Amino acid sequence: MKNLKGLATGIGSLPLIDPQAAVELVLRYVPAIPFWPQLPKLSPREGMLTQFSQNLPGLKLRGNELRFAPEDKERELELFYERFIAHDLEHFAISPEFAGGLYAFHQRLRETNLSAVEFIKLQVTGPFTFCSGIKDTEGKDIIHDKVLVQAMANGLCMKALWQLERFKNFGKKMILFFDEPCLTGIGSAYSTLSRNDVIDTYTELKELLKGKCLVGMHCCGNTDWSMLTDSCGIDIINFDAFNFQERFVLYAENLKNFLKKGGIICWGIVPTQEPASPDPQSLAQKIKSGLDVLVKKGIDRHLLLERLLISPACGLGTLEEQKAIDTLALLDQTSQFIRKNL
Repeated sequence: MKNLKGLATGIGSLPLIDPQAAVELVLRYVPAIPFWPQLPKLSPREGMLTQFSQNLPGLKLRGNELRFAPEDKERELELFYERFIAHDLEHFAISPEFAGGLYAFHQRLRETNLSAVEFIKLQVTGPFTFCSGIKDTEGKDIIHDKVLVQAMANGLCMKALWQLERFKNFGKKMILFFDEPCLTGIGSAYSTLSRNDVIDTYTELKELLKGKCLVGMHCCGNTDWSMLTDSCGIDIINFDAFNFQERFVLYAENLKNFLKKGGIICWGIVPTQEPASPDPQSLAQKIKSGLDVLVKKGIDRHLLLERLLISPACGLGTLEEQKAIDTLALLDQTSQFIRKNL
């Protein structure tokens, strides 16, 4: 694998309402691993759940609220699986009204010299977060219905495959992130999810995506990181290194095995919620302190560095526009500093 040390990417969302302007920011500040920008301030349809909801079984958008409200649940699931089994990717397409940044990004790449691009990054909301945010007609989260969770996971994977098919002609390696902030609740009294639920689901999804991309997982809080290191379905773990690095490095033994089997760690080192922005040197030093801990616990430093990506700690969609631009600029500066100095 190519030495990735310090290459930067983004999580997905930006606060702009102009898709073309958002894409220009991405290409300026994360040229090695650019991503299509999700634009929740442009339209409610670009929200984290609604953006990926088209043609998934039983989902209805009423105003700005997404609900599971099927007219005939069994029939809608049957029709869904007919399309799924037929591998009908166009049925699961994300339309321009739901992802203006995706279409602007695709068009811009067609006009761009891609020699500096190492990977193209795509993303979709993960099935557990997706199902935790949608209620049925009785007001219950559909995460409690295992049949629906399985169907939504398959549908979201088809939306991932549609993206991969759309971007494959650029001839670049691709990364597909599942965004799963709700995994912070695993093991708590408020979550019905188990460690095995996550491992089993992502192992199945990896089979559907096999050979087409590297599969990443973004979780912006603390969780049981061993369920990701031990999953056969995850190639890249993206965590909030600015706030949770000290807890993450406690999983050194799991991380050692993860790296040995080809895993990559994406350190979400640039803060998104802090009132004052630190400088590139201090952020790089923070990563180095985490690396030092892992090296002391028996992980090879060279391996850690060559499998080290960086990103913001979370998406930028809720920030003021200038704050988001400043965050991307700091990300770029930190990437350059790490590549030269770590």
